[in-house]
Amino acid sequence: MTSAAQDPVLDNFRAIADAIATLFFPHAEVVIHDLRTQKIDYIANNISKREVGDDSALEDMLGEDADERNIGPYEKLNWDGQKIRSLSSVLRDGNGQPLAVLCINLNISLFENAKAALDLFLSPSKLIPQPDSLFRDDWQERINTFLHNWLRERQLGLNLLTREHKRELVLALHAEGAFKGKSAANYVANVLNMGRATVYKHLKELKG
Repeated sequence: MTSAAQDPVLDNFRAIADAIATLFFPHAEVVIHDLRTQKIDYIANNISKREVGDDSALEDMLGEDADERNIGPYEKLNWDGQKIRSLSSVLRDGNGQPLAVLCINLNISLFENAKAALDLFLSPSKLIPQPDSLFRDDWQERINTFLHNWLRERQLGLNLLTREHKRELVLALHAEGAFKGKSAANYVANVLNMGRATVYKHLKELKG
């Protein structure tokens, strides 16, 4: 006699469980609960220390009003104190009756620690205003600021500029006095990925 753990009816679901656990390894566990037996049928990448055959205690899923499809995501605590974010999907047979529940348990502690580290690293609390004595003549930053405001207003990307866009931008930068700084033309040429001679050509047009 075929046991519940070997029931071929759930084979496809076990394959899906393996795929999800493999994709998010080692952070995700996928558990299949067989609603017919109210037992755990399968565990992919066991991080909860439960076992196949353990009680599921999901009798409510068999009620006439059990019309849920996806439940969650919700959070719970794992045995080791780490935070788990879970989502449960009710799997049905060909008649629409609840057959099993597939639970994805994602350990988010690592991500929370990474977020905390990034928040600390990127925190503006330790920043000071730019020193005037050091940045008074920072023409590169002024060019960068104008350039990206110009791109944002036109919803353009720096890597997608046409030749005509670059010409317009060089003329706009000139109108802002961007080329008063030494080596500014060379800097603009490098940023816009164009020849310095082309920048001078456009500037020469203005002098006309």
